[in-house]
Amino acid sequence: MTEQQLTGSSLIGPEESRRIMGQLQGGASRRDVLAMLMAGGMQATLAGGLASAVVAAQAAAPRKGGRIKVAGAAASLNDTLDPAKFSNHSDYIRGCMFYNGLTSLDGSLTPRPALAEEFITTDAKTWVFKLRQGVTFHDGKPFTPADVVFSIMRHKNPATGSKVKALAEQIEEVKATGPHEVTIRLAAPNADLPVILGTWSFLILRDGVSDVNAHMSGVGTGPYKLKDFKPGVRSLAVRNDNYWKPNRPYLDEIEYVGIGDEAARVNALLTGEIDLTMAIKPHSVDRIKSSKKHAIFETKAGLYTDLIMRRDSGPGANPDFVLAMKHLFNREQMLTSILLGYGEVANDQPIHPSDRFYFKGLKQRAYDPEKAKWHVQKANLGSAAIPVVVSPAASNSAEMALVMQQAAGQIGLNLEVRPMPADGYWSQHWMKHPVGFGNINARPSADLMFTQFFKSDAPTNESAWKNPKFDQLLLAARAQPDQAKRANMYADMQVMIHEDSGIGIPLFMSSIDGHNKKLKGLSPIPLGGLMGYNFAENVWLDA
Repeated sequence: MTEQQLTGSSLIGPEESRRIMGQLQGGASRRDVLAMLMAGGMQATLAGGLASAVVAAQAAAPRKGGRIKVAGAAASLNDTLDPAKFSNHSDYIRGCMFYNGLTSLDGSLTPRPALAEEFITTDAKTWVFKLRQGVTFHDGKPFTPADVVFSIMRHKNPATGSKVKALAEQIEEVKATGPHEVTIRLAAPNADLPVILGTWSFLILRDGVSDVNAHMSGVGTGPYKLKDFKPGVRSLAVRNDNYWKPNRPYLDEIEYVGIGDEAARVNALLTGEIDLTMAIKPHSVDRIKSSKKHAIFETKAGLYTDLIMRRDSGPGANPDFVLAMKHLFNREQMLTSILLGYGEVANDQPIHPSDRFYFKGLKQRAYDPEKAKWHVQKANLGSAAIPVVVSPAASNSAEMALVMQQAAGQIGLNLEVRPMPADGYWSQHWMKHPVGFGNINARPSADLMFTQFFKSDAPTNESAWKNPKFDQLLLAARAQPDQAKRANMYADMQVMIHEDSGIGIPLFMSSIDGHNKKLKGLSPIPLGGLMGYNFAENVWLDA
């Protein structure tokens, strides 16, 4: 019951309050409530204020029932129900409908209890997870420690073909240590284990299933049950009435489809064919906003397009060239003209301001052509054109490069923008040119971001930047269970990347969803759109 409802109950009594709420659920208006209150002898002014408060509370409360159709930005015959093989947002969306993890990530990407009510460690190497009791799978079987052991250890089996096998290699042992307890032992300390276990690939399956797609049909502990699944076409989910979260989920059914073309997704939304969609481009926002029936939902997240200057070859081997290019980012202009304001100014390091380990004390690098000119002259690069490779595959890279090219020309630096097609860009061009662009999705932790893209021996270390002190800090932070100490280490690492790496990050790009205004309950999770793909159990339809 809401605060307003409690207030109403204290003024008119619980029986009358319940009667009024029942009338509201049956479609009563404010005028009807006002008449009921005054008929009971309440003074008109007080009755009017109370009627407004009760009606507002009822309008804001989640309602059960209804069906929505949701469109993602892709569909593939490789779509899967197996968390170990999840590879795109369509898989993640279905995973969040049908399964749960031991933990889940909140709006600051902090791990929170889910199927594990509690997780405890003293050394970040041995972790004890106290499991939630009374949880059942969609087929009625109880959730047990065996399900956790099976679900996690299958990632280490090469036959599974897990996309996160490299992450699972650090797990040495998973065993039941009680009727409702599992202990996980790592090869080396990792304070981020609860974060890793809160990601989509580590959702929990029922023990012993050999082929998830063929034999399990999406049977999990999640808020919805699978009714129909055709890879590359659609999935249909129906409410799990035995879900372990009280009063969740709200909707009766969710149909999910993939529509690759952004314009087609927008048209489908505005014509009422779908109720919710993702990956809206900034230039489509005004069109959606102009509709009286539709709205946009912006999530400020850690998605970025980055300028890659290889530190092992070409002009990027000269640190003055790298600094010159970073000072040529006219970030405010790019934010306004390219993203139309749907993003945030970044500071040449990859940790987003929503992250709990974001370092606020790092001074913002300014657009400074004079300082850039000084570094260019010091680098003594000559007058030859410097190719900068761009592609539609790296969102907004061409537009960013053209803004930089104009600024560079004014200080005597000759940048040649070279467009490449989107098809094959990631295999044939990404990280293969001295100067080019990449595009990095948000990651659930600072450790994963640093490990994948900045550690000296990482295969996806985009600029081939090598810093032994950074590598040492990365391992030390991973083993540090004290959050304040980890924050200091991560702050130092953000400074190192900002000052010395070959990566320039001018902007963070918002995720933009479009939706029917009747759809309520969206809130930002900075892993991507649609609440970090976990919208299903949180949204409802207003009357």
